[in-house]
Amino acid sequence: MRIGVDATCRDNKRGFGRFTNELLDALLEVDTTNEYLFFVDRDNGDSDAISGRVKTIAANTEFSPVKAAAADGRRSVKDLWAMSREVLRHKIDVFFFPAVYSYLPIFNRTKIVVTIHDVIADHHPELIFPDAKSKFFWKAKQNAAIRQANLIATVSEYSKQQIIEYFHLPESRLRIISEAARPVFKVLPSGAEMRETLARYELKADEKFLLYVGGISPHKNLSTLIDAFERIAVNQPQLKLVLVGDYKDDPFFSAYPALKKQVAEINLENKVVFTGFIADEDLAYLYNAATLLAFPSLEEGFGLPAMEAMACGTPVAASNCGSLPEVLGAAGRFFDPRDAQNIALVIEQILADDALRKQMSEDGLRRAENFLWKKAARETLGIFDELAGK
Repeated sequence: MRIGVDATCRDNKRGFGRFTNELLDALLEVDTTNEYLFFVDRDNGDSDAISGRVKTIAANTEFSPVKAAAADGRRSVKDLWAMSREVLRHKIDVFFFPAVYSYLPIFNRTKIVVTIHDVIADHHPELIFPDAKSKFFWKAKQNAAIRQANLIATVSEYSKQQIIEYFHLPESRLRIISEAARPVFKVLPSGAEMRETLARYELKADEKFLLYVGGISPHKNLSTLIDAFERIAVNQPQLKLVLVGDYKDDPFFSAYPALKKQVAEINLENKVVFTGFIADEDLAYLYNAATLLAFPSLEEGFGLPAMEAMACGTPVAASNCGSLPEVLGAAGRFFDPRDAQNIALVIEQILADDALRKQMSEDGLRRAENFLWKKAARETLGIFDELAGK
């Protein structure tokens, strides 16, 4: 079977970029039978992250699809045709989109799988799009992808049900591909390397801090988390809040300027740390050193940082909305993300109870063991086989 893959979003630093990289790497490891063709744009055509056994086809595009998928951007007709034409030149049995963000029309007579990670943009458009034009082009792309797809993949049971409900689709068109933490996220010793890593972000090994990891976008609800932290800091003046996320080069709608202003107005600039993007090797040490991960999103399709934290033995306090209760299970503790007082109460209860944090850590480690990228790869391969009639 010849499997074509839209690999253009491998360079994206957000969750769907990680999903693409980890899933494709795992697919190449578990599947030694099928032939893979990765279609990329001019910018990442020479990526050394792509396996030597994969045939890579680079289209002569003007702009990277990752940049064109920005909140205020879109791909030109010329670039779409450049990508579609390259696909058309090859005989392919199944074509796979790891994310709908970089969807392009497929003119081959082939079976198509499109991954829709969530319906956050549909439920909260005012938090995702800077203007009506951006929303219009997103909806047009999304609707075209759904119409053309033979099957739609998503990453959790929650997302599956939301997609079915929002788009009025039959359950028979949906399949789930689970996510997992990379092996780099694990329990690490608290030695010199940890101290050196923390020092790079102006943190000390002996100080307590709450950690957030993810996008700095409005729907991540960091404003409410900061309000909650202000309440907590009254009784814990040494505690810090560390917000990890790319606020410089992230193509999505950013809440960073408003958050910086909020922190300055409540005089917590020395307590709230914006780190920017952090590479996984450093991030693993931050997970390990954190007292807990706070995850206040209004909605998530999966919530990879929660899984990564559990794999590091870090307790997780998260939103009771979206997929997070499904992902965390009994290992997590949950709050109403729209209620700063409730967020503060739940976090304070965890901070005050050493035995509870220890139990959450142990439960999280056990739960993370059930999520593996190889398992996700086999789920994906099963979808390909199904479409190919195997």
